[in-house]
Amino acid sequence: MELLLEGITKRFPGGIVANDAVDLTLRGGEVLALIGENGAGKSTLMNVLYGLYEADEGTITLDGEVQQFVSPSDAIAAGIGMVHQHFMLIPVFTVAENVVLGVEPMGRFGQLDLRKAREEVREISAKYGLDLDPDDIVGDLPVGLQQRVEIIKVLFRDARFLIFDEPTAVLTPQEVDEFFGIVTTLRDAGRAIVFITHKLKEALGAADRISVLRRGRIVGQALPDEVDESTLAEMMVGRPVDLDISKAALDPGSPALAVRDLVVDGPGGQPLVDNVTFDVKAGEIVGVAGVQGNGQTELIETIVGLRSPQSGSVVIAGQDLTNASPRTVHKASVAHIPEKRQSQGLIMDFSLTENVILNSYYTSEFSTRGSIDWSAARRRTTELMQTYDVRAGGPDVEAKTLSGGNQQKLIVAREIDRDVALTIAAQPTRGVDIGSVENIRRRLVAERDAGVALLLISSELDEILALSDRILVMFRGRVVAERRPVDTSTTELGLLMAGIDPNDRTSDQNVEVLA
Repeated sequence: MELLLEGITKRFPGGIVANDAVDLTLRGGEVLALIGENGAGKSTLMNVLYGLYEADEGTITLDGEVQQFVSPSDAIAAGIGMVHQHFMLIPVFTVAENVVLGVEPMGRFGQLDLRKAREEVREISAKYGLDLDPDDIVGDLPVGLQQRVEIIKVLFRDARFLIFDEPTAVLTPQEVDEFFGIVTTLRDAGRAIVFITHKLKEALGAADRISVLRRGRIVGQALPDEVDESTLAEMMVGRPVDLDISKAALDPGSPALAVRDLVVDGPGGQPLVDNVTFDVKAGEIVGVAGVQGNGQTELIETIVGLRSPQSGSVVIAGQDLTNASPRTVHKASVAHIPEKRQSQGLIMDFSLTENVILNSYYTSEFSTRGSIDWSAARRRTTELMQTYDVRAGGPDVEAKTLSGGNQQKLIVAREIDRDVALTIAAQPTRGVDIGSVENIRRRLVAERDAGVALLLISSELDEILALSDRILVMFRGRVVAERRPVDTSTTELGLLMAGIDPNDRTSDQNVEVLA
């Protein structure tokens, strides 16, 4: 079982060549990692293979026969399935209903046979260790299980070639391990797997082969046991990449953020943030570690004015901004890099220029007598694009045309490239390539060294340890521990994040002791 892409070229308006004569081979029983910078053409290439785009040049050959995919239906019929970075599920439907949508099994009288659908979902789930109940409502499932629904969808359609686009971008460390266990099972069953990733450790640990794209071309092929992270990073970026961050000696000032006894309830009255108290001082980075869903998101939303607390206070630069509006918080010199770039950071149908001035269009820099100075706004956008290496056709293209990583770089540029006293950065390097990770981390540290206070929330423990001066661990809405990077490890933090006391000898039995 072999699929060949030969000479694939894809051009977009504005002279953009996303793929330039790309050759790629996928084989059954093998995992291929496709890596490259944001905008290198990885997702475009896979979208061509999946029939979402039509190549301008080149051929796709499946087991010796040339294919012509003009829609995803053609690709699916040929045994190709794709799990997108942003899942395509209907939250109010059950697992089984989502899986069979569009290919519903019908009964004798032309009615939907949900019993048969549930049986098939159970069979696939059991065969590949996916552990899903076909009657669960998808919207109630954690992200890791929603991804499994997408996997069952492509397997239900008998996909022999599976494409995963940034499959671990929103998964917890435990879910990542489970995901790659599933990938191994699929590979051993003879399926061909290709996954797009920015995470070099994943490529080295899970792939049988690695292909590197740079500016639309394949610039390297490698076997995992013949290369290391540094070699791959240099192949991706075209220059040596150094992720060892040097920081100035810690010299904290007065608290720029003071959170006191903060309580934020969920819809059922259960505390999502439970009596949280901490400070972030000028000139320091405080990292928050925790498995997603343990109150970090609600904590940030309350600080920036998107939620109202039941009790407690938020003081920023000496001002009590509890229950303040997001604009009031922004005007208090607060930068906010949100955790969900597409739903919280950008308006996807707006141009890059419109997105850059979303929270500043009313200021004297961009507004005169109630009218927006679009020339000034475009100049500012072009400047940020150059400084932060946002790769796009120009300031007037829509945000939805950018790769996920370039969308993230635009948000980071908008938020931190101004005079701020406090930066709240939630998952600032999620879905961003290694060169941009280096750039963003250095800019955050430069902010800290210049006296800005930073609150960092990240699912990447390596990032938390590398950037933070202090680390808070959240579990079930509470701060259950505070550590300094020099005095802790990823193992200890991982146990604390799971609610396990690292000093408790019963922790091998996964006994929760920090509730």
